[in-house]
Amino acid sequence: MVVKETFRLHPPVPILPPREAMREFKVGEFDILPKTRILVNVWAIGRDPNGWEKPNEFYPERFEGSRIDFRGLDFNLLPFGAGRRICPGLDTGATNVEFTLANMLYWFHWELPNDMKREDISMEEEVGLACQRRTPLWLVPISNSSQVE
Repeated sequence: MVVKETFRLHPPVPILPPREAMREFKVGEFDILPKTRILVNVWAIGRDPNGWEKPNEFYPERFEGSRIDFRGLDFNLLPFGAGRRICPGLDTGATNVEFTLANMLYWFHWELPNDMKREDISMEEEVGLACQRRTPLWLVPISNSSQVE
């Protein structure tokens, strides 16, 4: 749930690589002609209030009991694209994120540095080819020595 919510709010790339329409079709009230270049803004889709309740809040529980997945089958969550042009590294990337997160949470307790409080953390992003935090997050890992034996 945490990984899905993270991919929803912070997709690996904010806008998918361009696609070209092969035939005429409609998107809402817009007519799309053949050969039109189409850009899909997955960042905006993940924050669309028509698709998500409280779209700007980090709330992993929204996926509890939900069949929504980030593998391109649900158009509300497309961090890796969909169809034949889906990111070929999806499985490797998702597995690495889950494995790394699980190990970091298992082996360490995390604290903020220098008496910093949770309210002081800025989640503002800089948007470019990929999204990144405007201010780097610094955490202090404290070994869970009870796990080591």
